[in-house]
Amino acid sequence: MNVSLEYNFRSAVVPTASGQTLAFAPNLAREPVAFDAPLRQPVRFREAISALHDVVISDLRFKKKDKSGYIAWKKNQQELAARARHQNVSAVYERLKQAQNQPLPDALAEQFDASRKKYWNARNAYDRHLRQADPELWRKLVPYDPVITVAPDVCLFECFSGDESSYGCLSVDREAAFGRSDEIQFGTTNVDYSWDLYHHFQTLRSYRETRFRLDPHGFESTTAGGGGEHREEKIDLPTSWLRGFMQLQVAMGLPATRITLGREAVYALLAWHKRHRAATSPRALRFELIPGFAPRLVLEPWEQKIETYGPVYDGPPVAPIRVWGVRRLLMMARLLPLVDRFTVHLLGNGLPHFWVAEMGDMRLTLGFSGWTANDWTRASALEMLQSSGVATQHLVGMTAEYLRQSRSATLAEIERGVDRAGPPLRAALSKLANAGQVIYDLHAGVYRWRQIMPKPLGEAEVGPEPDEMRGLREVLASGRTKIDSRTEIPGVGVLLQGHDVEVLVDFDGRVKRGKCLCGWFRRYGLKNGPCRHMMALRYLDPQRLGGAIGAPPLR
Repeated sequence: MNVSLEYNFRSAVVPTASGQTLAFAPNLAREPVAFDAPLRQPVRFREAISALHDVVISDLRFKKKDKSGYIAWKKNQQELAARARHQNVSAVYERLKQAQNQPLPDALAEQFDASRKKYWNARNAYDRHLRQADPELWRKLVPYDPVITVAPDVCLFECFSGDESSYGCLSVDREAAFGRSDEIQFGTTNVDYSWDLYHHFQTLRSYRETRFRLDPHGFESTTAGGGGEHREEKIDLPTSWLRGFMQLQVAMGLPATRITLGREAVYALLAWHKRHRAATSPRALRFELIPGFAPRLVLEPWEQKIETYGPVYDGPPVAPIRVWGVRRLLMMARLLPLVDRFTVHLLGNGLPHFWVAEMGDMRLTLGFSGWTANDWTRASALEMLQSSGVATQHLVGMTAEYLRQSRSATLAEIERGVDRAGPPLRAALSKLANAGQVIYDLHAGVYRWRQIMPKPLGEAEVGPEPDEMRGLREVLASGRTKIDSRTEIPGVGVLLQGHDVEVLVDFDGRVKRGKCLCGWFRRYGLKNGPCRHMMALRYLDPQRLGGAIGAPPLR
């Protein structure tokens, strides 16, 4: 998808007469968004936004290296070093003996500062050169500039990593974290982002006033390196990257097992991963959840147990849940002194998981795919786990208009606002999320109107539907699948059984678990979504709510 970015200046921390201003350059090719208010605690904001930076630059994909040139170079260097040592060792020892009693040069500190300044000037010059000479390589660092949403109650800062496996959202309460704002305009826009801006963040201090400014025109804002410059950039976002962002919205709206962890438990987890690196697989984090007891974390393959002493787990009994790619949690290390507690949302074995770091007036939500190499696009067809309801275009339009006016609402408020409930409404919200127009706030429990792109996304931008969804249509058209038995389980859902397949569906029509003899299930289980045969049983259930009987969901 081709996206236009247009900026009047570069984002930076700008000195002012009374302190400094954190001036963000918004994308002028999008709707005007404005916000200007002082930060009450600049240092806390600095640490939180810096942690979000680690998500922006995260790329843990395996990169195979060609070492033939390195091996030849290393061999040559060893030969050169051996000859140099043989020729010069006596001379070096003699000079060291002569210099032992001599004082240090008076200008040593000045020489060190000059050399360090020379190094950093060269490094920054190369950074600027790379940005101009090879923008494609530079853009791989940040595929799409971060997104800021100004809402009536919060400001949201969102980003998605280049390897398509990590999502970050910093939510900042407007009333508690910011002072009075005389200029405000709700909406969503991109902001100019660079390494320079990250370094500017590090200059925020508590002893001088810092204002947060998002000006759609940028008439008053300048930067140290290019004040008033007008830039236009067109980038081609990969389909997988876009689809990954949309898959995330699906994952956040799915039912999850929720637990609370204390800061000390997460510290122990990060400290172990910082000091140890497993040589064998699986390298997983296992959650052992027993009702009435605090959650227990187990690090595999070491079987290292981490006891927690926070709130007890009060949910239903569940089998141990494993997630992979835990080293990505090191992004939160900088936040530990600020965090009150962590809330973890687990969808299941190998499925995405979300960590919400609660910091009083701020929350950082980190979303991870099931494992580092498993991005949201290729390996998590999460829309197949959703409710089986079918949303008409009229219902989707009513839901979008209600959220556009209210900006945020709980599911119950949306049900009253559009006079609809159940799976059809959930399907409408999912459709809006897949189009990049709605996001679910895990902490507040509300749906928010947030357009991630200037226009709604469709199949042309995010790619075709998953293969198993197309296979579902073929299974339903063949007429060979039927339900042999239907058993209602109080408080859980409905167990549907057919020939060599069964599936447990909750009362909202969402797949909880199941089994099948097909190749898809034997290979992936439910990590990539249910197979076509499980979904066929769900859609053939004569008592399911919402949608035409037997019809696959509309996209």
